[in-house]
Amino acid sequence: MKWPASLQARLGLSLGLVLAIVWLLAATVTAVIVRGEMDEVFDSALRETAERILPLAVTDIVGREDQGVTQRLASVREHDEFFTYLVRDAEGRILLQSHAADTTVFPPYEAPGFRQTATHRLYSDAALQGSIRITVAEPLAHRASVAREIQMGLGLPLLIVLPIALVAIILAVRFSLAPLRRFRTRLEARGAHDLSQVPADDLPTEIGPLSETLNSLLARLRDAFEAERSFAASAAHELRTPLAGAIAQAQRLRSETQDPTTDARAAEIEATLKRLTRLSERLMQLARAEGGRLRKDECADLRAIAQVVVDEIRRTDAPDRITLTLPGTPVMSDIDPDAFAILCRNLVENALRHGTKTAPVDVTLTADGRLIVANDGPVLPRDTLDRLTARFERANSNTEGSGLGLAIVSAIADRIGSPLRLESPRQGASSGFQASIRLPVGPPDGS
Repeated sequence: MKWPASLQARLGLSLGLVLAIVWLLAATVTAVIVRGEMDEVFDSALRETAERILPLAVTDIVGREDQGVTQRLASVREHDEFFTYLVRDAEGRILLQSHAADTTVFPPYEAPGFRQTATHRLYSDAALQGSIRITVAEPLAHRASVAREIQMGLGLPLLIVLPIALVAIILAVRFSLAPLRRFRTRLEARGAHDLSQVPADDLPTEIGPLSETLNSLLARLRDAFEAERSFAASAAHELRTPLAGAIAQAQRLRSETQDPTTDARAAEIEATLKRLTRLSERLMQLARAEGGRLRKDECADLRAIAQVVVDEIRRTDAPDRITLTLPGTPVMSDIDPDAFAILCRNLVENALRHGTKTAPVDVTLTADGRLIVANDGPVLPRDTLDRLTARFERANSNTEGSGLGLAIVSAIADRIGSPLRLESPRQGASSGFQASIRLPVGPPDGS
């Protein structure tokens, strides 16, 4: 027998089985005890019958004119005769018998007392110095029938009581495990990045240490993640000023030198420092995506944020390559505006950097909150698409970039509960790449 996986089912089943077994054992022991007491009662009735009939039989037999004649008592009315008897003399001749007595079931008289054959229980007694003897017989089938009725009386209620008891056990177990179910529900309702303590004040003392250990583990994980994010954000922030100064020095060196070799080396240093600056900015964005609160209490129109981000990228990187499509009605969402700006910027810059250099990048925000960024380029296999959201992963190692853009977008998507969808080729085309995410939206009035 395979035990169920549920603790509630295990407790209910085990307690039900124990109750059924104990009840059956109690009923069996009770039946055995009752059968012994019943045998004593029937034996007493058998003896009482013999002792009451014997004096009457002696008076009747002694007062007869014809000695040695068998007399059968007639039945007053039809009835079941469980006790039958014979009265015999010392030679074994039958002097008196009950109307339903079967002489074949009476063995020869041996001595006063109880005796049992294969079919009957008998009691014998004698009077007048053993000259008049009585034997009363009771069928064993009668006792067996009474015993069966008693067993049925004990067993039949079990068919009603046991199911009721099992239901009561299940309800009691369910009520007792309610705190544990609430604890499980709290755990299941948490997101992957929610490492706050799980309330466990109402848990039983047996489960209390488990919840304390779990909360302690969550606290250590939270501290470790906070330390990691804090280090990344602090390091990136502290690097911005010296990097800006180094870039300025490289640019000054280029403006002051007349040596082509020195100018080329200064330009290479400047480009490297700019890549490092972009990497530090991406690290700060990743720390923000993984650690900050990305859902606000009020809603904002995402159209304005998308317009600002696209206009800024147009001015600095691609003045003519971005096509922005916005709905005519407000797209109200409670996502943090800075988080949405980071998400939108990374998707657009990723499309500009890795798509065909002369092809446009289509940025679409729909009325239901779906942000779609698509670009032209070679088709990427499915296994490559699955790896693109990993940190420092790029589809083409020859292109520039930190490999953190889609990792940042994926982290934001996970935190707001809207998975990032990557497709190649883009929808409606035979080539290209498309990234889409459905953002949480609310009523246009922001309520």
